[in-house]
Amino acid sequence: MTQAGPDETIWYYDGTSATRHHPRLEWTAETFTLRWEGGESGPHRWGDLVPIDGTGGRSIYGLRGKHGWRLGFTGPPPQGFAIHLPLPARYGRWIDRMGLWRALAIFAVVAAGVVYAILRAPDWIAPHIPLSWEQRLGDAMIGDFGGRLCETPQSRAALAKLQRKLGDDVPIRRIGIANVKMVNAVALPGGHILLFDQLIQDAKSPDEMAGILAHEIGHVRNRDTMTALIRQFGLSIVLGGFGGDLGNTVNSLLSLSYGRDAERAADTYSIAALREANISPLPTAAFFKRLSGPAGDEQIERAANLMASHPISAERRKAFEDSARKGHRYEPALTPAEWRAVVNACKEDKDVAPASRFPF
Repeated sequence: MTQAGPDETIWYYDGTSATRHHPRLEWTAETFTLRWEGGESGPHRWGDLVPIDGTGGRSIYGLRGKHGWRLGFTGPPPQGFAIHLPLPARYGRWIDRMGLWRALAIFAVVAAGVVYAILRAPDWIAPHIPLSWEQRLGDAMIGDFGGRLCETPQSRAALAKLQRKLGDDVPIRRIGIANVKMVNAVALPGGHILLFDQLIQDAKSPDEMAGILAHEIGHVRNRDTMTALIRQFGLSIVLGGFGGDLGNTVNSLLSLSYGRDAERAADTYSIAALREANISPLPTAAFFKRLSGPAGDEQIERAANLMASHPISAERRKAFEDSARKGHRYEPALTPAEWRAVVNACKEDKDVAPASRFPF
């Protein structure tokens, strides 16, 4: 449970009186509650919040089914609270004032610089991208999955438990399961993480999956996805003029050399998170070894999907093996019932679209 306030910059009307309250905010990954002297409102689900206004340095939200209910912020909301708030129908802050197309044009001009500068510029540009823009981009990418996101109440609770264990201080907006026949996981902009169902089916235990999930949480924490998107956007402009396969080859090589640095940083986070949560890193190392070792054509094809975006080297695998404490008693990442809920989520979700390969 995380808290903020009470504060003069946080205010609330209950919709039944004109009394203005300055509540204390309390929230988890699923719900939030407002408390003030003599009263409280909640717990409420994040999905019931409705953006009403977001101009002039303030933001106001209503609540579905509660006429006149208002929660407002004079200035930015608390950071951990803000990651869960719905976005108003605009891009926000300086992009709104400048205009989206003009902002994109400025990025294009920056991307037209020398390759050396472009390769390094994303590392300092990404942290300055407005979070509202990044979240909107992630929401659009989630929409591309076309109803293939699957969950049950039990699987949602299990993934929320893993989030608390592995990334409680990371601004994660969603950890979900996608009904996709590919051994992979992906961190999308705006704090979205998707585990592909084939990855879950191939995992032998929740501890194997926990290491992969912690790795993706590391990408979210480091904002690697935005850095990679900006780098790819710039390199495509610079190298597009060469034509043919040469530009594509150089583009891939340049991006890959920096991608491995991001992979190592995400592994470092994963190893530290597993240690903090008292989850053994050896199952994750075994999972990497199983994917990269000799096997039949079908397993090689499935493993290639993960290795293409997350190159599995002996060095990376050994880092997980070496981080294990000999003789230490680790705890399982999930109970057997919780793990079954995750494994069966796509089978038991009656509304999910049929499994498919990606891209669709």
